[in-house]
Amino acid sequence: MEEDDVSIREQNFHSQVREYIICFLLFAVLYIVSYFIITRYKRKTDDHEDEDAIVNRISLYLCTFTLAVSGGAVLLLPFSIVSNEILLSLPKNYYIQWLNGSLIHGLWNLVSLFSNLCLFVLMPFAYFFLESEGFAGSKKGIKARVLETFVMLFLLGLLILGIVWVASAFIDNDAASMESLYGKYGRLFLYLITLHLLLEQLCTPVGLSRMFTVVGQLLVKPTILEDLDEQIYCIQLQEEALERRLNGNTQHLCKELDSVRNQRNKLERRKKASGWEKNLLYPIVMLILLAGTTISVFLVALNILYLLVDETALPKGSAERGIGNTSLSTFGVVRAVVEIILMFYLMVSSVVGFFSLRVFEGLTPRKDDTTMTTIIGCCVSILVLSSALPVMSRTLGITRFDLLGDFGRFNWLGNFYIVLSYNLLFAVVTTLCLVRKFTSAVREALLKALGLDKLNLSNSPSDPESGKLSVNGHQKTL
Repeated sequence: MEEDDVSIREQNFHSQVREYIICFLLFAVLYIVSYFIITRYKRKTDDHEDEDAIVNRISLYLCTFTLAVSGGAVLLLPFSIVSNEILLSLPKNYYIQWLNGSLIHGLWNLVSLFSNLCLFVLMPFAYFFLESEGFAGSKKGIKARVLETFVMLFLLGLLILGIVWVASAFIDNDAASMESLYGKYGRLFLYLITLHLLLEQLCTPVGLSRMFTVVGQLLVKPTILEDLDEQIYCIQLQEEALERRLNGNTQHLCKELDSVRNQRNKLERRKKASGWEKNLLYPIVMLILLAGTTISVFLVALNILYLLVDETALPKGSAERGIGNTSLSTFGVVRAVVEIILMFYLMVSSVVGFFSLRVFEGLTPRKDDTTMTTIIGCCVSILVLSSALPVMSRTLGITRFDLLGDFGRFNWLGNFYIVLSYNLLFAVVTTLCLVRKFTSAVREALLKALGLDKLNLSNSPSDPESGKLSVNGHQKTL
C-alpha cells in the first residue's frame, strides 16, 4: 500500500511539473511574438542609457507581458476545443496523454489570474512609472519614481476596493457572501468582464462592417468604369499646383500635399496591379468576409431559437475536469474548425471596431511612431477585449464549449432574459451596420459609375466613411 501511495504521489508530481513546463513554453512563445509586435510599432529612440530609457524598457517589458496574456485569453477556447477533438479521435495515444483536463483548467485559471494582475497592477504601474518624476523635494532618480508609483498604486487600490465594496452592497445583499473576502473583492473580475462584454457588444458589430473597408484598403480594387490614367493625370496636376503654392511655412498645404501624394501612389498601385489581383483576389476575400459575417449572424439567430425552445442552451460554467468525453457537435471536427475561425474573426473585428470608434481613434498604433503611453493604452484595450472573448463566444452560441475557471462564475449566465437580450442586440446591431455599409457602398458605386460623384452628392470615393467631400480637388469636412 505504501509503494502504491508513493507511486501515485510521484505520478502527480511529474504531472504537475509537466503542466508547468508546458504552460511556461506556451507563454514564452506568446511573449516573444508580443515583443516583436510591440517593437514594430514603438517609437524609435536613441541608444543613450539614461533614467528615461530604463523606465521605458521596464514599461515595454510589462506591456509585452500584458499582450502575451491577451494572446493567451484569445487562444483559450480554440486550444480547449482542439484538445477536446484530439482526445476524442486518439483517446489512448501515449504521446498525447499530457493533453488532459487538468492542463486545460490550469491554463484557464492562469489566464484569469494574469488578466487581473495585468489590469490592476502591471499596467497601472507601467503608466504611473512612466509619468512619475519623484515627489517634490526628494532626490531625483529611479528610486524616487518607484516610490511615487507605489504610492499612486496604493491610492488607486483603495479607490477600486471602495467601489467594489459599494457595488457588492447594491448588487448582492447576501450577508455570508459580503463577509467573505471573495464576496467583497473577488467579484471585481466578474464585474469587469461584464463591462468588457458590453464594450465588445459595441465594438464587434462596428468592426464586422468596418472590416470590409479595412481589407479593401489593403487590396487592389477592380477597375470598373474608371479611367485610371485620367485620374492620375488630374492628381499630378493638383500636386504640381500645390508644390508651386508651397513656401515651406504652410502646415495645411503640407498635409494636403501629403494626402494628394498618397492618393497618387494608390492609383499607381492599382494601375500596376495584375489582373488576377484586381479581378480575382479582391472578390474572393470580400466573399470570405461576407461568409464569415453571415455565418456568425446565422449562428446567433440559431442560438436565439435554441434559447426559446430549450433551457439547457443557456451558457454555463463547468467545474469538471473531463476533456475529451463528448464532441461539441454532431459535425465533429468540421464544426470545431468553423468555431475557431469565427472566434478569431470576431476578435479581429472587435479590435478593428474598437479603434474605429471616434473616442479611441487616438490609441491607433502607428508603425515606428507610437509612444509608450499609447502602447500601454493599446495593451489594456486588447486585454479587455480578449478577456471577454470566451464569455461572448459562449453567450452568442458560437461554441458549445462550457466556460471554465472564473470565466464560468457569472450569475447572469443562467438568466434567460439577459442572455436572450444580449443575443438579440448583437444580431440586430450587426445586421443594421451591414445594411448601412452595403447600401452606402452601392450608392457610392452607382453615383461614381454615372459620373455624379463630381457633383458632391456623396462622400469622396477615396474615403467613403470619413464624412468629407471633394470640391475641386480639395476636401472639406461636413
